[in-house]
Amino acid sequence: MVPEFKAKSIAAASLDKKAEDVVVLDVGKLTSVADYLVIGSGGSDRQVRAIADHIDATLAQQRVHPLSIEGTSTSQWVLMDYGDVVVHIFRTDVRAHYALERLWGDARHVRLQNELPPQAATRPSRARPARVRG
Repeated sequence: MVPEFKAKSIAAASLDKKAEDVVVLDVGKLTSVADYLVIGSGGSDRQVRAIADHIDATLAQQRVHPLSIEGTSTSQWVLMDYGDVVVHIFRTDVRAHYALERLWGDARHVRLQNELPPQAATRPSRARPARVRG
């Protein structure tokens, strides 16, 4: 599976389980460890575990298996190593503490499907209000 497609599949699987603030970072030019990082959050240990389990099951259906999974005993931070894609699923407070996005601040953010470009999210809509006939 192509690494970017794998990363986007992982992001989609995590969103299926209501992961929050999911980002895909292209770190291939910054490190030899992986091509992409997928980072997401869950509000509780149980949700973090559910997100990780769903990612594992979803990719297994495509015959893609992790090289290793760590952190499932506490589920505050689960790390899943898919070789060219490394996944970090954090409990929200733990993610804020480690701030991986800041550490990888030079990485390119990969746009996910249905995600608005940054300027569109802040730009006011220019659509005209619908006319009411009556």
